[in-house]
Amino acid sequence: MKRSLLLFVCTLMAANIFAQGQSMDRFINDLMGRMTLEQKIGQLNLHSAPGFISAQKVSEADANVRLLRAGQLGGIYGNEDPVYLRQMQDIAMKSGARIPLIFGMDVIHGDVTVFPIPLATASSWNMNLIEEMAHTAAREASAGGVCWVFSPMVDIARDARWGRIAEGAGEDPFLGGEIAKAYVRGYQGDGTYQDGEHVMTCVKHFALYGAAEAGKDYNQVFLDRPEAFNGYLRPYLEAVKAGAGSFMSSFNEFEGIPMTANRYMLNDVLRKQWGFGGFVVSDANAVGEVVNHGLGDTATVAARALHAGLDMDMNSDAFVSTLVKSLQEGRFTMADIDLACRRVLEAKYKLGLFADPYRYLNNKKSVIYSAENRAVARRMAQESQVLLKNDGILPLRKDMRIAVVGPLAASNKDMGGTWTLSPKAGECVSVLQGIKEAIADTARLSYREGSWIYCDSTLEFNARYGTIASFVPAGYKFPSFHVTPQQELIRQAVEAAQQADVVVACVGETRGMSGESSSRTDLTLPDAQRQLLQALKATGKPVVMVLMTGRPLVLKEESRQMDAILNIWALGTEGGRAVADVLFGDVNPSGKLTVSFPRSTGQEPLYYNHKSSGRPHPDGAPFKKFTSGYIDEPNGPLYPFGYGLSYTKFAYGPLRLSADKISGNGNVAATVRVTNTGKRDGQEIVQFYIHAKYSTSTRPVKELKGFQKISLKAGESQNVTFKINKDLLSYYNHDLQWGCEPGQYDIMIGPDSQHTGIAKALFVE
Repeated sequence: MKRSLLLFVCTLMAANIFAQGQSMDRFINDLMGRMTLEQKIGQLNLHSAPGFISAQKVSEADANVRLLRAGQLGGIYGNEDPVYLRQMQDIAMKSGARIPLIFGMDVIHGDVTVFPIPLATASSWNMNLIEEMAHTAAREASAGGVCWVFSPMVDIARDARWGRIAEGAGEDPFLGGEIAKAYVRGYQGDGTYQDGEHVMTCVKHFALYGAAEAGKDYNQVFLDRPEAFNGYLRPYLEAVKAGAGSFMSSFNEFEGIPMTANRYMLNDVLRKQWGFGGFVVSDANAVGEVVNHGLGDTATVAARALHAGLDMDMNSDAFVSTLVKSLQEGRFTMADIDLACRRVLEAKYKLGLFADPYRYLNNKKSVIYSAENRAVARRMAQESQVLLKNDGILPLRKDMRIAVVGPLAASNKDMGGTWTLSPKAGECVSVLQGIKEAIADTARLSYREGSWIYCDSTLEFNARYGTIASFVPAGYKFPSFHVTPQQELIRQAVEAAQQADVVVACVGETRGMSGESSSRTDLTLPDAQRQLLQALKATGKPVVMVLMTGRPLVLKEESRQMDAILNIWALGTEGGRAVADVLFGDVNPSGKLTVSFPRSTGQEPLYYNHKSSGRPHPDGAPFKKFTSGYIDEPNGPLYPFGYGLSYTKFAYGPLRLSADKISGNGNVAATVRVTNTGKRDGQEIVQFYIHAKYSTSTRPVKELKGFQKISLKAGESQNVTFKINKDLLSYYNHDLQWGCEPGQYDIMIGPDSQHTGIAKALFVE
């Protein structure tokens, strides 16, 4: 009876979806039949709102209005003022073909309520919480008039020199794929958008942007196709499977063709192989920038981009200024324009904008920055922190005399991290504020700035103001820095440390030191901050280093000197409170790294799932001539992928397989018993890895294929099981054929990528 009812419901849903599709097709066919060529091309044009900085270009208010009245603007992004957006929608609905605008926004890690940077939220390994966070961000964005968010960023990044590593999930394609799905589900819900509080995602950046050579932003990418498919593309594919509504093309080139005009990637892979049916927008000014790659003038590159499968031009006006003439010249067909226009119109239809162009413009401010939303932000910030070292000093007692020092200790804006457009970014809770709120006797707390960011004033200026320096009016006077001498700041910090029981040193990166166009050649802590830490260590007092960063840093000396290191990334609105929760033990840290922390910058790019050479050199082994290693540094990371400490201990029992062979469509269960052997309740992230012993193409030394985040009370045990089938063991071979090859597979389960061992051998027939 139940199966019959389920079948009936599924059939009804399928019929409803089919009917909706037919209605949409009829509506758009009729609409496009009445549109002029210029109006169709206008739907392919996206502009930033006045005052919004986008790729060193700012749209003028009168320019947007002029384009709107001419029917040459399909959307606007970068503004969440419902009053302004309503004015623009009014103009659109009275002009040309009377087609509503789509309103977009960079909601990278929260809208008004700021969540931890994406690299931090990935460290939670908590898919349910990430989905809830994305839904919360969607609810705020939709309340401000936005129905389209440029998120998630799913680029796999293996090189910490690349600043935009902060915006993604790290170095692993399997984990990145799971996180991509969670974001899409959170933003889009069931994809019907009927409740008005879900928004359309724009997955970025398609594709391979995280593999930029030398970690330099907007740079070339050198990958072969098998490595691209196996090591980088899975998160994009999983986003497609989850129903993502749109994609954004990336700035980089692949195989000699910039992605914005790369027909193989945009059409053959994304649409034909993967079945993506939404629309693709360029990154800011990317169509125009193809000229800089040397592929031709604006008309030439715009024609190539359209034919490649790009549907919307962000901010370069290349489509609206050249496509009419290029069509007359036969550079592409009318079918190319019609197809791109249809995809954009379909997105607007699915969002319900044709039924009600103002449905997202109801100014529902009560759901923005609410106590409920900030509570989600605090939980996310609690689970995003990674305890890298603890010599028994943590958790702290609230009756201790605490000296809080460091140039980032009192910084609200830096806690917000990179790519934060929230008007409340300046209200992010600092570490100092969080600690003050957590302890009853604030007389036992002292604070000193402690040091500059950098000794060099130019580097400090770039760290503080580099993000906005190119866009401020001429003559603007930036706030002063380096006013108090470095040695005086250190002297004050040392004095405070000497009078305290413990020192909490807040150091790392400002918000301008990571993110877009913030590549670094040196991943060590800035010199001024290292001087501070050395002086604090010399006092003999225990030092807890609280690390704020948007990327992995080189912490070899700090790992040796500090008594504890808590990596907090940049935690957003509730960051300081969440840090205090962990420092004082109200929350047991559970985050684990999704990126490898190097021993030195020269190891980059560094990632756990590398391949073996013909002369392999084990991680951590001493130097040996004629092997694939370094003279001056071990191969392995300082802190590996998947690593993170807790205030309790977890023991892993032996791994058991339900069978030692897989044949046909069968499954094998891999089970391990995990026990909390400590005295505190805690959460553990159990990680499952495989290695193909032999294959027709080379495979990584280890690949993540599953994980579970479990909660265990002190003394409690739990069996953790992973299901293994052929699809899980499959990969793209040299000929880009997806499949599982027969042979032996090493099955490994453990707390991180280094501590697994080869537990069991599984044979595939």
